[in-house]
Order: sequence, then structure tokens, then C-alpha cells
Amino acid sequence: MTRYIYKNFLIVLAIDILLVAFSWYLANLLRFNFDIPPDSLVAMARLVPIMLGIKITTFYMFDFYRGMWRYTSIDDLLRIIKASGISSLIIVTLVTFTHGLAGFARAAFVIDWVLTIFLIAGYRLGIRLYFWLGPRDRLSSFRWLTLFTLKKGQRRDAKKLLILGAGDCGEKIYREIQDNESLRYEVVGFLDDDLTKVGKLLHGVPILGTTADLKSVVQRIAADEALIATPSATAAQMRSLLAHCEESGLAFKTVPGMGELIDGRVSVKAIRDVDYRDLLGREVIRLDEDRIAAYLEKARVLVTGAGGSIGSELCRQICRFDPSCLILYERAESPLYEIDLELRADYPDAKVVSVLGDIRDRSQISRALSDYQPQVVFHAAAYKHVPMMELRPWKAVRNNILGTRHVMHMCMEHGVERFVLVSTDKAVRPVNVMGATKRVAEMLVQAQNGCGPTKTKFMTVRFGNVVGSVGSVVPLFKKQIERGGPVTVTHPEMTRYFMTIPEACQLILQAGAMGEGGEIFILDMGTPVKIVDMARDLIRLSGFEPGVDIKIEFVGLRPGEKLFEELITRGEGIAPTSHGKIMVLRGKTCDEVSLNGAIDEMAKLAYEQDGAAIKSKLQEIVEDYRPSA
Repeated sequence: MTRYIYKNFLIVLAIDILLVAFSWYLANLLRFNFDIPPDSLVAMARLVPIMLGIKITTFYMFDFYRGMWRYTSIDDLLRIIKASGISSLIIVTLVTFTHGLAGFARAAFVIDWVLTIFLIAGYRLGIRLYFWLGPRDRLSSFRWLTLFTLKKGQRRDAKKLLILGAGDCGEKIYREIQDNESLRYEVVGFLDDDLTKVGKLLHGVPILGTTADLKSVVQRIAADEALIATPSATAAQMRSLLAHCEESGLAFKTVPGMGELIDGRVSVKAIRDVDYRDLLGREVIRLDEDRIAAYLEKARVLVTGAGGSIGSELCRQICRFDPSCLILYERAESPLYEIDLELRADYPDAKVVSVLGDIRDRSQISRALSDYQPQVVFHAAAYKHVPMMELRPWKAVRNNILGTRHVMHMCMEHGVERFVLVSTDKAVRPVNVMGATKRVAEMLVQAQNGCGPTKTKFMTVRFGNVVGSVGSVVPLFKKQIERGGPVTVTHPEMTRYFMTIPEACQLILQAGAMGEGGEIFILDMGTPVKIVDMARDLIRLSGFEPGVDIKIEFVGLRPGEKLFEELITRGEGIAPTSHGKIMVLRGKTCDEVSLNGAIDEMAKLAYEQDGAAIKSKLQEIVEDYRPSA
């Protein structure tokens, strides 16, 4: 392998030497109208070794011989321009101080600079064109005619693809399809709602019209599939695009919104079917990454509930900030194994440690904190299923309250710097056991920074529903649609706040950077969504008509449900923060001693599995808790 690389280096170096020498000779030929005077010819020849030495050395310093020229880009062209300019300037300066330019034509140096750029860049572009054509095209008489149309030979069995969006995203997707022959697509056109682009060419591919023209364009060019390449589209724009796709009868996929793309990188690998989250139209989150990195970079971070929907996404987002160690704490072995495997594959340099443990066991959580000494803890482990917790309230008490208290006390004991509780809007004026137990967990967290000295900064992040989480309504609706319906909705007026899982986790990390202890951070959930409207959208996304192909049935509120969710409870003063998507609440102070005393009593009731008594005790602790009938 080393021999092969060295051989390639010598070949490229030899060609560069020939091109530099030829450039200088041709520059003088052009300057003297192909009749170089004898004295100028002697001076020109005398300068060749110096010119070669300076230019080749400059090229080497600009890493010309380390690049993979099959991937020549604009950055490489800029380096060629800089290196040629600097080397020419050095040569002119040297000649001026040693010979005073006697015998040299000044214009020849300028022409040589231009020719050097043209020849060196052209040679490297030729290498890229060679590999761009692919083995099949090169062997087929080289198909040099394709160079004039900037199109490669057609791929067998390739689907004809229309890209909706002729912006940066669409252009990147096109280039990746062209560069990767294993992708069985042939881009036959673009559509874009910017009228100034219509009729123009993008990499030789025509922009055929606006998205409203999709149906007529499909009939004209017989496309097989459409790709929506507008990751910054609003909800209204996305709905319009979907309507056009459905009207055309064309199969379609989408590039995810920018909030889902790690670091905003667009790739063919990210392409997926259109999902309900695409219709939410959530704005792209602008993170203060420096502030987040200040507490996560090179830090030891532990996430409880690491195998859950929120916990696993938190782990993915945390890995972006290069922690020194990420500890995954989870009691379910299969989800723990899956997220461990995923993180090791996607972040091979990250140190990931999996701990199979239960937050309800003080000794297990204490052992994990003792062994790995995390500086930051994100507590995402919780029971969240409302009807299930109504039937077994003692489980919610043991997990959501006692488990949280165990983790908090162990964090204080082991000197954790930051503790972030992941909470829910169901903790606001709760009507169910799950929400009431999460409210008690919030009260515990708030109490820590107001009762006695502690090194740990405790804070809470509260938000609504996340699309696609385990146990959420979206997977349920999808299963009902797959079975042919009906889709069951509890009430025609029921609304919920929704955000995507990546968005929620990004804001959790941001809030964790802002907390000084005792705060409840509220995430901006936008406008509440009617559940029946969500059901209709999902039915349409599946290719059916609501009420015609798939029926919607109203089945009544389940135990512990309420029509509307809230984000703020009485007595909480809301205030803006430095981040537009995050608000902060300074909640009521509480007596930690009496709170823990009431929790101890509830622990006994949980041991006895006395559901009625547990609900009664929760009402004593949480003033706003009103159990549903």
C-alpha cells in the first residue's frame, strides 16, 4: 500500500513539473507572439530550475500531494489559486532583486500565473472526470460525448427521480446520487417554487416548473418517484407538497427537517418516508453550542432511562459534544443493548459504558455513580403510560417518586455537578397518577437547592408530547391504519402539545447549560394540535381518505386523561431566558422535611399496593391534583 501511494505521488509530481515548465514556456511564446528573442530565451531557460523549485515547494506546502484528486472541489481550486499566486509573487520578487527583471517580459509572469492555475487545476479536474464517469462508461469508448452534456451514462433499472427543491439540499442530494453508482436513481428534473429558477439548469438537469406543476410534469416525463428536498419547509408548505404528490399519484419520500439532521448534514442515507413529524412545521432549533460544550465536553455524563425514546436521543445528542465518558443506565436489557450498539457504530471514538440497573435500587445507582463519577446526570427514567399507571399507582410511586429521590440523594452524596430531571406537562394540574407522581418529583428537585448546602445544581425541564415516542398516539394510529381501521380518538376536542424527539432533547441540553439550581425550564411547544386532525393527517399520509377508506371513531376519555394539557401551574412565575425557545419558572418553595415524610408514608402504601390510599396521599402533597373519575 505504501509503495502504491509513493508511486502515485511520483507520477503526480512529475506531471506537475512538466506542466509548470510548459506553462512558463507557453507564457513567453504568447507574450512574444510565438517568436521569442534569443536573449529572452536564454533568460527564460536560466529561470526554469528556480521556478520549478519555488512552485513545487509551494505546492507541497499547500498539501497538493496529500489530496484525493478524484474528489477535486472548489476548496482545491482555491488552494491552487493561492499557491500559484504566492509562488509567482516570490519568483517576481526574487528576479527583481537579483536581475532587476532585465531580459524578462513582465507580462510573461502574469500569463504564467494564469496558465499555471489553468493547467494544474485542469489536470486535477481531468482526474475527477475520469473517476466520475465510472468503469462502465470509461470502457465504453470512454463516452467522451458525455463530458459536453455533463451527464453520465444511464444506469440500468434506475428509477426516474424528480427532486422537489432546487436549493442547496436538492443539489447535494443530486451530487451524491451521481457520485454513488450503487444508488439506482436517475435524476430527470427539479421542481422549485422560486420562479427565477424555473427553466434553468442545475448540473445540466432542467428545473421543469413549480411544485404545482408536478402532475403535468410526471405525465410528461414518466417519473417513478419524487423526493421532497426542502428541510426548512414550514407545516403549510409541507402539506402543500404532500397534496401535490398525492394528486400526481407519484411515490414520494423526504429529506428530514434540519432539526433531525445531526450537524445539519444532508445525505441520501437520511432520506425516509414522509412522517407526521414533517407536518408539525417546527422551527429549526438554534443551540448555543459553546455553552452546551462548556459543561458536556470532556465531562462524564450519565443518562438514566438511556434505552427509552428521550433517553436514547439524549445519548445521541450528547455524543456530539465529545464527553470523556457516557454512562447508559437502563433496566431493560434489549433497549440498552440496541442503543449501546448504535452509539459505538456512529461514534467510534466515544467511550460508552452500559450499566444494567434499576433506579429503584439505591445500591445499584450508588454503585454506578461510585464507579464512574459522573459530573452531569440526566434523569429520563420514568413510567409515562397514563392508563397503565391509573391501574397500578404503586408502580408510579416506586419508579417516578422513590426512584427519582434515590438518584437525587446519590448524586448529592457522590458530588455530581448538575442534575437535570426530564418532566412532563401532565405534571401541571394533574388529573392522573402519572402526572401527579411527576409533579412530586419536580417538587423534590426544586427543594434540593433551597434546603441546605449542596454542590449539585438541580433543575427540571418540562415539555409536552413527543412525536414517535414509545407509547405515544402516533404508533397506535399507524397500527390501526395498517389493520384497516377504525382509528380510535378519545374526544373530538382533545388537543395536545407536540414536538419532535430530537428537538426536545436539544432543548434539554440547552436548559441544562442555563440552570443555576431550582429552576423549572419550560420548552416552547408551539400551538396545540387536535388529535382528530392528527388522525386525519396520518390516514392521508398512508394513502387513504379519512371517513371513506378508514373510519374515525370517538371512544371517550380513558382513565386519567383530560382534554387539554397545560405547561404552567398556579403560583409559578414564568420568565423568558436568553434562549427564545425556553422559558423558566421560579416555583413555590416547599418544606423538604414534610415532603419527604409524606413520601415515606406513600412508600408504605406502595408496598401494600393500596391504590386508593396512594391517590388520597398524592392529593395531600399536590394541591392541584384532582383524580379523574
